[in-house]
Amino acid sequence: MVRSLWTAATGMNGQQANIDAISHNLSNVNTTGYKQQRAEFEDLIYQKLKLAGTPATEDTVTPVGIEQGAGVKVAATQRIFSQGSLQNTGVDTDVAIVGDGFIRVQQYDGSYAYTRDGALKVDMTGQLVTSEGLRVMPEIILPEGFALNTLTISDMGRVTVKVNGETTPTEVGQIELYRFPNEVGLKAVGDSLYQVTNASGGPIANRPGQDGMGIIKHKFLEMSNVSVVNEMVQMIVAQRAYEFNSKAVQTSDSMLSTAANLKR
Repeated sequence: MVRSLWTAATGMNGQQANIDAISHNLSNVNTTGYKQQRAEFEDLIYQKLKLAGTPATEDTVTPVGIEQGAGVKVAATQRIFSQGSLQNTGVDTDVAIVGDGFIRVQQYDGSYAYTRDGALKVDMTGQLVTSEGLRVMPEIILPEGFALNTLTISDMGRVTVKVNGETTPTEVGQIELYRFPNEVGLKAVGDSLYQVTNASGGPIANRPGQDGMGIIKHKFLEMSNVSVVNEMVQMIVAQRAYEFNSKAVQTSDSMLSTAANLKR
């Protein structure tokens, strides 16, 4: 019965982690480029009271052993990099990635991070930056006298703009995309940014639309890939599982109380 108390407690802790992941998904349902998280679980070590195959007689063995589990633990929080829906914003600096790939940005300490958030802006120097002011890399600098409403970004990431009323657009930069051997191994650092880890592998750069890389959709944004309906269903399942585990704790406590009162 003491084992059942601890086993049920691990179940409650696991479902709390599940609810944490679900609530994080729901809170980011409108976050541009957000990728859904999923809590994954593993059973804990088993106490083997009798091993399967233990000799029963001289000629027979026990076909099934006796194992008692110790509960559950959180094994991983898997991030699901499925494509989010596209929203036509009409904003000249908005881009969406359709398919694989990330945009590289330079952080304030000089290191690189990667994002699917294409809500770009133009800073005071004419550079394309994120909403946090991080520069898109390779740098794309719009020339003086450009008209923002003439900014065009092709599916292949080619950036052109018309300067000083010219009729012929001028190419001012090229958006490159980066993918990883194991993108789920990237480390999320907030602000819709990811950093490279040993698990993700190094970035592989290429132009959009080449060698399996995604393409760029200008004046679109990729929305979160969270399904509110699915998350609500998972929340109900997690809530019920939490309740059942708490009921197991109460039942075990009641059984211990009964055993303690046998001498009375």
